[in-house]
Amino acid sequence: MRALQNTVQNNCHISDAQYAGNYTLCIYLLKMREFYRWESQQPYGVQIPRDEIGHWLTEREQLWDEVEDNSYSPLIINSNIIDPFETRQVNNHLNDTGYVYSGGYGLYGKPVFFLAELEHMETLDDFTLYISSRELARDLAAPPGMVQDKCVFIRRESLRRFIWEKVEESSWHKQENPLARALACYDFNNHPDTSLEKMTDIEVDTVLHHEIGEIKAGQILGDDWEQMLTDLPRSQAEIMARAVRDNIADAISTLPKLINNAEAAQIHFYFANLSSMRKLIFPSLMNSYQDWLKNKNTSAIKKLINKAEKHWIDLAQSLIQLHKKHGNNCSAHMEALIKHNYF
Repeated sequence: MRALQNTVQNNCHISDAQYAGNYTLCIYLLKMREFYRWESQQPYGVQIPRDEIGHWLTEREQLWDEVEDNSYSPLIINSNIIDPFETRQVNNHLNDTGYVYSGGYGLYGKPVFFLAELEHMETLDDFTLYISSRELARDLAAPPGMVQDKCVFIRRESLRRFIWEKVEESSWHKQENPLARALACYDFNNHPDTSLEKMTDIEVDTVLHHEIGEIKAGQILGDDWEQMLTDLPRSQAEIMARAVRDNIADAISTLPKLINNAEAAQIHFYFANLSSMRKLIFPSLMNSYQDWLKNKNTSAIKKLINKAEKHWIDLAQSLIQLHKKHGNNCSAHMEALIKHNYF
């Protein structure tokens, strides 16, 4: 397991070396700070000395310079040599021993790997759901939820760390916003650890239903959508297209579940984490949140869901047709179409 852990982490370093430059400086520094906290096992809430993290940052960037041009290493498990992107094959060897692995692709086509302890596993239709706990190897990017190779991965530790970052962010800005309202539903001031665990338990459900929505959106859009994203690496059109798909996933699965649960903290936190792009192209969604705040009922959100699902599916299918027509030169056409179809 130690050798496997080292191999997976080395592959993570190679991926980070090749893609870390895609982040803005502010986002990069925040992610590096969180990554350092994970790697050094710093407790939540402990102030990290600037000199300490600065030294680590220099060493990490030197390591990336050394490995940037390296190829990803195969994984060796019980004398089996396995490609690092063969997620199901790796898990066939690991799951019975209490571990879970994923190797796939994220935003901008970045390879994303992780190895963790397995907390829960079950079958959802023809997909396998994995909920992981302590992570043994990971990238700079650590998305709490992913769908790869007919597997749904909910990374509990990454979600917990993501929530804690939001807790710290809220303490810096002291603003009245969806994030502050979500955190106010817990007692982080007096019982931070208990509040963090409780919030993580609730938000696992949100992440799960977004990923279920991603699966259903993928079934609707098919392979043509995935090919389109492959042809749009590191572009504004890709970010906009991914926001369209996220809107489909949430209209199908996440938002109906939030309304059914009727947990105020969960609804606040969902809206706190909408990306700037999603807010831009879907202004009526934030308007429905404001209506919920004012009137204390979810009727505006309910009314919006069915209309939104059809709107975003129709738009996504139009984007696919633009890609088929214009090929790799479709980016400007796609951006223009989305801008004319804000909802």
